Amino acid sequence: MNLFLRGVMRAVAESFHLPEPILEIGSYQVEGQEELVDLRGLFPGKRYVGVDFRPGPGVDCVADVEQLPQADASVGTVIALSAFEHVRRFWVGFEEVYRVLRPDGVFVVSCPFYFHQHGYPSDYWRFTPEAFEVLLDRYPARILGWNGPARRPAQVWAAGFREQASLTEDQVTRYKEALRRYAHEPLPWSRRLRYHLGSLLCGRRPFAPYLDRERWQTVVKKRAA
Repeated sequence: MNLFLRGVMRAVAESFHLPEPILEIGSYQVEGQEELVDLRGLFPGKRYVGVDFRPGPGVDCVADVEQLPQADASVGTVIALSAFEHVRRFWVGFEEVYRVLRPDGVFVVSCPFYFHQHGYPSDYWRFTPEAFEVLLDRYPARILGWNGPARRPAQVWAAGFREQASLTEDQVTRYKEALRRYAHEPLPWSRRLRYHLGSLLCGRRPFAPYLDRERWQTVVKKRAA
């Protein structure tokens, strides 16, 4: 989780109808990062359940996304930010999310792409926007997004809307406007200066993932009726 991704989630929460109960996959709050990773404040008054494979702060239910204890069609919204790169059988996790979502449910997911290997407990996968499009193919409407250079995005995110979920043009417009307001993670001036100097000496390509990380793209995909 980083400031940019939190801004994306805030934009999604304020732009679309995300029904409750809300289930967050990978909800463990690492010490010192609570203010950044705690998403509950984005959903005031809504039932919220944090799920993680280990107990701790932010965790209401200890479980594996490959075998969720929630009943079929019992969840309104599933959120999984920077979680599925750590799931060994990610395809099983995606099936479980679909199983527990109601017909009006929404699934919001993100993973890093251009990012160092990291644990908790292991780091297995990277996903392109096209990969999320395929994995969410069962959802009649999907929003795909990424930031940074097109061929080396920093973060990739998506939202899948099930059959009875609402996704209108007005909502998409609000979402894009909210991204412009919230999706920011500026570089410290000293690092930005170093990267600009490096790009002048060595070419821009090696430094683009850092210099362009506040540039984002988003597209809407809808299944033909």
